[in-house]
Amino acid sequence: MAAVTRRRPLWRAALVRLGGALVALWLVATVAFAVLQLLPGDPAEAALGGPGSQASVEALEAAREQYGLDRPLPVQYVAYLGRVLTGDLGTSYSHRAPVTAVMGPLIGPTLTLAVLGLLAAWVLALVTAMIATGMSRAAARVASGVELVASVLPGFWLASVLVIVFSSRLGWFPPVSNGSAAGLVLPVLSLAIPLAGYLSQTMREGMLEAMASPFALAARTRGESQWGLRVRHALRHGLVPGINLSGWSFGYLVSGAVVIETVFARPGLGRSLVAAVTSRDVPLVLGVTLFAALGYVVVTMLADALSTAVDRRGAA
Repeated sequence: MAAVTRRRPLWRAALVRLGGALVALWLVATVAFAVLQLLPGDPAEAALGGPGSQASVEALEAAREQYGLDRPLPVQYVAYLGRVLTGDLGTSYSHRAPVTAVMGPLIGPTLTLAVLGLLAAWVLALVTAMIATGMSRAAARVASGVELVASVLPGFWLASVLVIVFSSRLGWFPPVSNGSAAGLVLPVLSLAIPLAGYLSQTMREGMLEAMASPFALAARTRGESQWGLRVRHALRHGLVPGINLSGWSFGYLVSGAVVIETVFARPGLGRSLVAAVTSRDVPLVLGVTLFAALGYVVVTMLADALSTAVDRRGAA
């Protein structure tokens, strides 16, 4: 009975998180649908190739009827939600193909960039946080300054500087993505460095707070070294808030991919989203937006579960 009693709160928490995730996805779909209705231009004209197509009035009327654009907006909204629930994201105006077929080949490159960016950011953040909480005040000040500067660097500017230094001057890496591992280095670093600044600041605060707590004093009394105190005790307290930021981090990485994929001419959802917004390809814009929101929700839930596991292990 005791085990069942302990599990009930976990199930309730999981149901609450799942309900919150579904509400978040619905809100994203609703806001994206509403915002796209405010964009200038006729969506029927966009469906026929844009203003340059010089479509006739009859062709525009036929396109409105084909895509349901002649119906009232509330009816279009309900029909859109119904299609989303069945996994049908519609047909891309510009590609003349299902949105899922258009997005399919682009998801892999964007996810690769986001995952590698997150891993690189964690490595950089851990190293910086360990230095910032060390015994050397000079090293700690330098590391803290690096954190602050890295967290405010604009992605476009940072990517441009990395290309100038490591591609144009040193010739170490290609200036554009060419499908090789070397072509991933600069895009990954462009995403990882600002994120590492945020993560390192968060982890450093948690570690410093832990190192000033009574259990840290007790560990020092038992002869624990400064390094051992940081690795065995304080690091766990820094990891939890960093893990909690992982959901936001994924959203940051996907949104940052819009700029990075453009700068490095890399195929992916980011470049596709820019082109879709420019051409007013409403179904493709909604599809990419929903995918990014779904990824954010999934990563947030996984990060929440991981941080709970780390916290409980430490408590045990």
